[in-house]
Amino acid sequence: MSEQKRRWRLVLGATEQEAEPELSAEDVRLDSVLDTLYGAQPGQQRGGLGASAPRVARWLGDVRSLFPKDVVRVMQKDAFERLGLAQMLLEPEMLESVEPDVELVATLLSLKNVIPAKTKDTARAVVRRVVDELIEKLRQPMHDAIRGTVDRSQRRRRPKLRDVDWPRTVMANLKHYQPELKTVVPEKLIGFSRRSASMRDVILCVDQSGSMAKSVIYSGIFAAVLASLPSIRTRLVVFDTSVVDLTEELHDDPVDLLFGVQLGGGTDINRALAYVQGLVARPEDTILVLISDLYEGGNRPKMLRRARHLVESGVQVVALLALDDDGAPWFDREIAAAYADLGIPAFACTPKLFPDLMAAAIARRDLGDWASANDLATTRAEPED
Repeated sequence: MSEQKRRWRLVLGATEQEAEPELSAEDVRLDSVLDTLYGAQPGQQRGGLGASAPRVARWLGDVRSLFPKDVVRVMQKDAFERLGLAQMLLEPEMLESVEPDVELVATLLSLKNVIPAKTKDTARAVVRRVVDELIEKLRQPMHDAIRGTVDRSQRRRRPKLRDVDWPRTVMANLKHYQPELKTVVPEKLIGFSRRSASMRDVILCVDQSGSMAKSVIYSGIFAAVLASLPSIRTRLVVFDTSVVDLTEELHDDPVDLLFGVQLGGGTDINRALAYVQGLVARPEDTILVLISDLYEGGNRPKMLRRARHLVESGVQVVALLALDDDGAPWFDREIAAAYADLGIPAFACTPKLFPDLMAAAIARRDLGDWASANDLATTRAEPED
């Protein structure tokens, strides 16, 4: 059969009205995998996976062998939602078959209290793979962004190579031009002094309700990276209707840190801000990053008063509606607008941009302007009539 017919057959699945074109053995596997997932209605397991974890593991193995990694992750997510496979993650053979990603880690953390002993080591190994990959990817950009900024008003006579002011160096060494080499051989280097960022206090205050799961994972990893920088004092506070300070865990294993998070529950931003107020010793040198969708279940008027007090005391406050790659389609727009009236920008931020956001905050730049420059939609105060 033609390639076009083959593709339509695999996309549309089997029909009862028409004679089915002949499929190759590999196409039969593809068709079976797709029919199991997309031929079933949500909540129905037409594909026959049943409650058998080994059978699910074999199905996931087929998915991994037949599709690219990015497609595998989408299909895994769809399988958890359409076929109700989350509980299957409690089986080690199931975990060994999936493609680890942030979505999977979030699911595992939400199930951590019911994971049986036989599966815990496998679950931790899966989480570690994702955490190690993210730390490897995110550590250097964070270090580079936060490291001391170049002060062009001061000069150094023995600069490191990265700090050499080449135009001034060439001008100062023109008398050492070498005709045979057709170049200047500098006897002295002139460079910029590198000003270390002044000690700043950074508080990451993270909503650990279920809708913020991926943001919690990225926040924990970034907090661990920030804690490794000598010029930054970092605190990590997570909250739902209670508040937990995980700062002491930042220098330990990041996997242990994440397993210390309790995903789910309600949201009490007022209580979280009350705790944060007690942590602020140097308001002018403190950056508070509140990571939440702002759906407040506590006392809204008190929460807004606390936010106002923090801003008026000199704390630089930013509200991240999400810290992940999916954006923030759902958030409390009324509270976001009230924050904007207080001078607190509210926007979603991707992990890729977060290091530069922190560098902008440390440099005391306007974070609303920074967000706009990076095409991040912000909630701003409405102009008065």
